[in-house]
Amino acid sequence: MFSTSCHYALQAMLYIALHSKNDQNIDLTQIADQQNIPKHFLSKILQSLVRSKLLISMKGPTGGFRLSRPADDISLIEVVDAIDGLDIFTQCGIGFKKCNDNNPCPIHTDFKRVREQIQDLFQSKSLMELTNDVKLGNSIVGAGQLLQSGGKAEI
Repeated sequence: MFSTSCHYALQAMLYIALHSKNDQNIDLTQIADQQNIPKHFLSKILQSLVRSKLLISMKGPTGGFRLSRPADDISLIEVVDAIDGLDIFTQCGIGFKKCNDNNPCPIHTDFKRVREQIQDLFQSKSLMELTNDVKLGNSIVGAGQLLQSGGKAEI
């Protein structure tokens, strides 16, 4: 449903939310390596997030990226909107241009219900909620990123 760019943006935002401390910047290479995202591609994605005011970019020896606001104030839908736009939540599931409530495609009603559920999920979830799930050991952030230690997650 989402583009590869959007998936990478969500992964990078979660990674930055997990690893930034006291306004510390996270290096592009670190994110690319740890999330297994091509560096050049990720650079363009992160610049889009900067333009959308979800990230702050700093140059220099301590440069990198950090969230522009607290993680509990950034919803996943904002990331989707910055990269893919919100049209994804109104488009036909089969791809018909003229599909709508008055002229539905064969899956219109079912797909509309699923789209609305996904949109609600992305509107209601903040980056903080996701980072909390990871820190509690309930979720992962990429292969090999999470180690269990006495029931607590080590990142």
